Amino acid sequence: MIKKILLIAFVAFSSIAMVGQTTVTGTVKDANTGETLPGANIKISGKSVGTTTDFDGNFILKVTDNPPFTIEVSMLGFQTAMIEITKNNQKIDVKLNENETSLDEIVVSASRTPERIMESPVTVERMDTRAIKNTSSPSFYDGLENLKGVDVNTNSLTFKSVNTRGFATFANTRFMQLVDGMDNSSPALNFALGNLLGMSELDVKTVELLPGASSALYGANAFNGIMFMTSKNPFEDQGISVSIKGGATTQQAAGNNLYTDVNLRMAYAFSEKFAAKATVAFLDGTEWFATDYRNNREGTALDGDYIPGDRNSDRNYDGLNVYGDEVSTNIKGVAETLEGLGIIPNGASALIPSENISRTGYDERDLMNYEAKSVKFGGSLNYRPFGDDRLEVIWNSKFGVGNTIYQGTNRYNIQDFFMEQHKLEFRGKNFFVRGYLTSEDAGNSYDTRFAAININRAWKDDNTWFGQYVGAYLQSTLAGANSDQAHAVARQTAESGRFLPGSPEFQEAFDRVTADPDLITGSKFQDNTKLYHADANYNLQDHIDWAEFQVGGSYRLYSLNSNGSIFTDYDGPINYDEFGIYTQMQKKFLEDDRLKLTASVRYDKAQNFDGNFSPRVSLAYAAGEDKNQNFRMSFQTGFRNPTTQDQYIGLNAGRAYLVGSAPDNLDRYQTQPLIVSGNGQNFTGSPTIAVSGRDAYENAFSASSVTAFAAGQIAAPEAVNVDLVRPERVTAAEIGYRGLVNAGDQRITIDLSVYYNNYEDFIANKNVIVPFYGQTDLSDTAPIGPGGAPVPLALAALASDDFTVFQTYTNSAADINSYGASIGVNTKIFNGFNLGLNYTYAKFDFDQATDPDFEAGFNTPEHKVKIQFGKADLFENFGFNINARWQDEYLWESTFMDATIDARTVIDAQINYAVPSIKSVFKLGGANLTGQEYLSAPGVGAIGSQYYLAWTINN
Repeated sequence: MIKKILLIAFVAFSSIAMVGQTTVTGTVKDANTGETLPGANIKISGKSVGTTTDFDGNFILKVTDNPPFTIEVSMLGFQTAMIEITKNNQKIDVKLNENETSLDEIVVSASRTPERIMESPVTVERMDTRAIKNTSSPSFYDGLENLKGVDVNTNSLTFKSVNTRGFATFANTRFMQLVDGMDNSSPALNFALGNLLGMSELDVKTVELLPGASSALYGANAFNGIMFMTSKNPFEDQGISVSIKGGATTQQAAGNNLYTDVNLRMAYAFSEKFAAKATVAFLDGTEWFATDYRNNREGTALDGDYIPGDRNSDRNYDGLNVYGDEVSTNIKGVAETLEGLGIIPNGASALIPSENISRTGYDERDLMNYEAKSVKFGGSLNYRPFGDDRLEVIWNSKFGVGNTIYQGTNRYNIQDFFMEQHKLEFRGKNFFVRGYLTSEDAGNSYDTRFAAININRAWKDDNTWFGQYVGAYLQSTLAGANSDQAHAVARQTAESGRFLPGSPEFQEAFDRVTADPDLITGSKFQDNTKLYHADANYNLQDHIDWAEFQVGGSYRLYSLNSNGSIFTDYDGPINYDEFGIYTQMQKKFLEDDRLKLTASVRYDKAQNFDGNFSPRVSLAYAAGEDKNQNFRMSFQTGFRNPTTQDQYIGLNAGRAYLVGSAPDNLDRYQTQPLIVSGNGQNFTGSPTIAVSGRDAYENAFSASSVTAFAAGQIAAPEAVNVDLVRPERVTAAEIGYRGLVNAGDQRITIDLSVYYNNYEDFIANKNVIVPFYGQTDLSDTAPIGPGGAPVPLALAALASDDFTVFQTYTNSAADINSYGASIGVNTKIFNGFNLGLNYTYAKFDFDQATDPDFEAGFNTPEHKVKIQFGKADLFENFGFNINARWQDEYLWESTFMDATIDARTVIDAQINYAVPSIKSVFKLGGANLTGQEYLSAPGVGAIGSQYYLAWTINN
């Protein structure tokens, strides 16, 4: 029996050993230069398993198939070669022809179907693995800024916000970022935190970016544009790759600081049916310090403007990157209250000036953890049941944890933020079905403004501080001091007991406040929001041959869960959903299919809003003998639904209360008890009052009219009933040209586009003033005027500082248009040097008079110029690349601060050297080499220089 078993085992093993004996070896070279091509892909046509060339361009392919069969040899930037294999141990030499231009590259995003960039009906920007390896920026994500028409706004070292075609913001809910088909946005914030929790650089295969509205195919949030990051498939890109990058950042405020960026990718195809991969990325460095201490007292609106003065010259000083000094009050009113309580003698308030005084704040650098950190892990299991690409089942998981800084209404220290995504996808040649979950945990994140406010209140509450200030001022005045001397003594007295940064008392209060989610006493924000998403697409090309039809749809469920620290989810998660369906038809006409018509329409419906249709139609015509002169035009509408915050936020931001406008949110939100003046208590009957969200929408004054009323410019402020927010719409038209032009021996590629957008129901924030008592229509009065004349209670409230500021979420009635153009020119000069030049123009128009309280926040320079110059093979194994960017000054508007951003010129450069014997590439580079620091927006840290040395193995 044992002998029989051994015989059977031997026969079985021999059979296995006999399988897979077909071996193909060879070398892949550039047909033009004769140089070998490392990283070329070799696989059997229609099958999964293959291999890649090594650093010397050599490969060994072992397969189970018996000859004859055909292999495909491909590489980005080159035309695919098909080679017939007729025998075992065949040795071949393959020469690949380079694509004539980058416009020959294939994209999928423009129409959800593969097509040359040259023939795309809309504008497409693209970055592939060659561009990533050649970028002069510290990372591929930073390198996106060199693409035509693309803006990258730097919030912090690890948080960059990508945008196209205007209306930029760090909370960029108008731009969608997809990673392997998954929306990479934070479920609670509705925007991506840059690449903090995105993709490892070693795993990026392509990045495709569509500027402008794409709602017809990709839904509500693809409004300003959409970016697709696609990772490498473990069937096609196998092996172990490592990247080790180290360097330093330099900034005047922060000094010189080291940073480290390490990436690892492992992928293996165990058979033609099963493959897997894993990626790990680790980054550690120091953020850009924010040290703008200019005065910016904002008045009745959220957004501020720089004004003269500092803490020594302005007693109501409010430094931009100083927090806690937002707490301010009129000391005349304090004196009147103290007088009413009998704490100071009757008539003593007459000696106190009617002047606003602010508490002394803390600098951001005393409150912020400036350690930049990101740890990312990704993994996928890929199964092809038929051993080819007819069907692939993919399980993909991504995990990320990190620290960064986010600037919204306030500056937030995002610390130990965790996000995970899990996707199951079924994909074939003509379809995909996928579902994924995104979950996040805010970790130990906190609001630096409230950290300062409540550290101040930890050593002395506001009532005591201002009371002591008034008492000391009064005593000094009675002792003969002048006003300046009395104010100096008053602040010194009120400041007694202050916790100094670095002291044990300060640290104990800081730790306690940043761990407390109650904004009355703490600054931590909590969030465990989840997003559930499913979408599908089917191409009917196997069933309909006269045109290409696609159908698809998506469903999304939000589950908001901040425990009341961001949203009004005090009693449990708030759930709401949305869905969409779409179809697209693409038809080619004329001889050689020179004319291509693409038409699509999508219907979307969100729980709180009416449904929206988004149509798109485009024409593309290929002229010229080789179809290398391509003209395109498109017309489309887009829309975006109000975000989770637009609908359900309920947050005290310090300068204002933020309340979303979902119908069920208005009554759910109440402010904490607010102090009423002594005069006001005669009408409220209470020393405190709580204001509801509904008051902000139905009983408020416009902020601009209150400012004008206080200045005596109008007789009475304007009462406003703020409309509840509804979806925003855009109608977009674009024409463009892509072509290859021969100028003597030079071949020049040109890509030109011109667009015009018209917006309707532009989603906007409106700042309003809510009086503690009285109706804003001035219908209720009290006999408190001269001689007992009736005075509207709401005006009495304004006179006694008995009001608060709310930020509401609504739509602007303003007529808003944006338009622009871009042109890119690329060629080779001086025997192979790459030269690229692009220019972007962007502008918007609207009539401020139609909506005085509306801030458009276009936040985009009118003119931008970008230049690229380099050569990948200057000499053997050595290359270089230089990028330069210039943009003119522009106005940045936000709830944090309004200011003009200066024009700037930024130069990045890198040199690289390959060592094939150890399968390595070394790259030395730097960003902002001039050292001239610049700002992306007011309030952020000034961006200095960044230098790096990278060692990449087997990529």
